[in-house]
Amino acid sequence: MNHPGRHWHRLDDDRIQCDVCPRYCKLHEGQRGACFVRMREADEVVLTTYGRSSGFCIDPIEKKPLNHFYPGTSVLSFGTAGCNLACKFCQNWDISKSRDMDRLMDQASPDEIARTAEQWGCQSVAFTYNDPVIFLEYAVDAAKAAHARGLKTVAVTAGYITAEARGDFYSEMDAANVDLKGFTDEFYVKLCGAHLQPVLDTLKWLVHETDVWVEITTLLIPGQNDSDEELTALSRWVAKELGTEVPLHFTAFHPDFKMPDTPATPPATLSRARKIALGEGLKHVYTGNVHDTEGGTTRCTGCGTPVIRRDWYEILDYALDDHGACLACGTPLAGRFGHFGRAFGARRIPVAIRRSA
Repeated sequence: MNHPGRHWHRLDDDRIQCDVCPRYCKLHEGQRGACFVRMREADEVVLTTYGRSSGFCIDPIEKKPLNHFYPGTSVLSFGTAGCNLACKFCQNWDISKSRDMDRLMDQASPDEIARTAEQWGCQSVAFTYNDPVIFLEYAVDAAKAAHARGLKTVAVTAGYITAEARGDFYSEMDAANVDLKGFTDEFYVKLCGAHLQPVLDTLKWLVHETDVWVEITTLLIPGQNDSDEELTALSRWVAKELGTEVPLHFTAFHPDFKMPDTPATPPATLSRARKIALGEGLKHVYTGNVHDTEGGTTRCTGCGTPVIRRDWYEILDYALDDHGACLACGTPLAGRFGHFGRAFGARRIPVAIRRSA
């Protein structure tokens, strides 16, 4: 299962440095990086999870969450194991923190993944659940296979990737939802074991140097990253550095992993965050992991008409043409759009990929 890795180099002391993420793990023979799945073997870095997954599911694209990327369509989602961050609040910790490779029960080649997505009528393939940056080679090959079948690709990621690797990875991605986990370096260091600046660098590069459609998610944790001051600073930075059209999602935390005693995020906190971000000029601010029709509604930036009304992942009303323009006034909505037929809905369908003969 070990697959040759990219983005590494040998150091003068005979260690090998992995250059995929800003941790720059320096490895002796047989040693694994902090992500656990990239390892030095036979004097090179290999990916130990290539072709193996923790499971495949068909989701609504809104679950990624992406509200401006072919709304109402379905996406084949999968991840592997491991992670290059150490978030104490991880909501997928059983996958991302797993050191048990036997959890990777499903096997599929890149083309088998793309073929399955096509057969199920999905418009895209998403690399998610754990961070696809750490299984870069597998994600890139699967993305190429998806593109060969006319499918789109989505990365759900913390954006913790180096300048050396991000061109390789994102060149095959059509959309990305980037977790901006907080807006202080102290938060990243104490709760994620990482740093803020590389994520900000990735976001600026994605928005200004690529054609990748970008949306941002911030999970609000009571008492940690939900103060008015931090939310104002985050929203102001997005508006100034990325632009007011970039969608921002504030989602609710639930007690999990190493923070079981931290209370769940009150809906009022999400509404307060949304109000702050709108006040800083952002045009598309959403609430997530709660039933909040107003917080899930997309409005036309021209006339203010609700053009997509949602309740969680369910689309209630849709008033855009095939090019994403408002039916009331013709103003185009920022994002990627196509013909809207019957919405996939809020279903989640586990899929077992049947291996080719």
